[in-house]
Amino acid sequence: MVFSKLFFIYFFLPLCLFAYALAKGTKAKNIVLIIFSLIFYAWGEPVYVFLMLFSAFVNYIAAIVIGKHKDTKIDTLATTLAVIYDFAMLGIFKYSGFIVENINALFSSDIPVPDIKLPIGISFYTFQTVSYIIDCHWETVKVQKKFSNFLLYLTLFPQLIAGPIVRYSTIEKEIENRKIYLTDISYGLNRIVLGLSKKVLLSNQLSIIADTFLKNIDDASVVGAWFGAIAYSLQVYFDFSGYSDIAIGLGRIFGFHFDENFRHPFICKDITEFWQRWHISLSTFFRDYLLYVPIFGKRRKYGGLFLVWLCTGIWHGASWNFILWGIYYGIFVFLEMLIGKKKMKKIPIVIRHIYNKIVIVVGFAIFYFENLNHLGTFFKTAFGFGSNGVIGLQDKITFMNNIFLIIVAIICCFPIIEGLKKLTDKNAFTKHTASLVTTFVSVVLLLLTSVMLVDATTNPFLYFRF
Repeated sequence: MVFSKLFFIYFFLPLCLFAYALAKGTKAKNIVLIIFSLIFYAWGEPVYVFLMLFSAFVNYIAAIVIGKHKDTKIDTLATTLAVIYDFAMLGIFKYSGFIVENINALFSSDIPVPDIKLPIGISFYTFQTVSYIIDCHWETVKVQKKFSNFLLYLTLFPQLIAGPIVRYSTIEKEIENRKIYLTDISYGLNRIVLGLSKKVLLSNQLSIIADTFLKNIDDASVVGAWFGAIAYSLQVYFDFSGYSDIAIGLGRIFGFHFDENFRHPFICKDITEFWQRWHISLSTFFRDYLLYVPIFGKRRKYGGLFLVWLCTGIWHGASWNFILWGIYYGIFVFLEMLIGKKKMKKIPIVIRHIYNKIVIVVGFAIFYFENLNHLGTFFKTAFGFGSNGVIGLQDKITFMNNIFLIIVAIICCFPIIEGLKKLTDKNAFTKHTASLVTTFVSVVLLLLTSVMLVDATTNPFLYFRF
């Protein structure tokens, strides 16, 4: 099931909210959420829902064993086996075909390539189970003794399909003890509408521009290649941050406070800051669980850094472009570490912004082209070695037809809402007025989004495939 579907917005969600409101007590409300979460997942994955349930059971049992045998070999063994199981499942379903293809290419063998459908959201819920198991091992969270509570944590539908990666510690207390206020409901609904608007009104429209140039990269000019890559960068941002907004808003309605996953990444001054603002739940996961892993017996600063970025690329997909993409960002973060924060700050801010925006846009181009030949064509075209000139008629027409969309998208990359909130929170009158205006704007945006979705055939979130 997809958030940006009229069926979800006007049937599934209202039905879930109605059942949730009727349920008395946290225990009953949790049961309602589990049922609706399993229906939500099974709607698109009727078979793989059992895989998720089995993974939940395996990790639940492993955590129970860890809790009963703290600081023993059994604790370590249970942790190791659980993590191996989690990554083995992810490896089989996500990477087995890629691995076999490359073995065949390298050794000229003819091993049958597995054609396994990727379970939706497996990358996200796998990382949640891994983080939970390791945190239990490190004793940073208490082992959840009720399977229903752990199942709720893992299957909670707001973040089940495409994150953010919610740590168990984030909602540990709220699973059994949470309160919902009118302000939570108001905030949640406005956040949901904001996310839907990002997806439907911005991301979906930007995808048309991106595909116009990048899908036909052989025919693109220099300007066309850059225009397409910039449009794709904005498309991915509004798509994924929009999903995160919806997830956070839904969570708030049900009494859960998820951490932010995006903090206006395009206003960053360097690449390191970009990754402190982009997909925060993933970058902090690798930072906390992988960066300080001993390599050849020692914790190695730069070795850990490149391991993190290699895994970041691999996490995103079973394709060489994602591996290159991870290493690409790792190199720039490494270079910024060598330069140092103090020296980076001495570089004129304009130069820093130009530098990091070029790096980011090129990074998204690498992310887009799974075909390395097409990626090579993009680089030749973008840097003036193509055969289609600097600018073409298609570039001018597309830009003029979408100039309003581009301007709105760029403006929406800035923390406009946060800035307005600071201004309106100064006194009760402006705060009340802002609340009324926000409600009105949300209603208008919801109507516009609904109209756009009437004729939409399919509009899945990009991170569904990761």
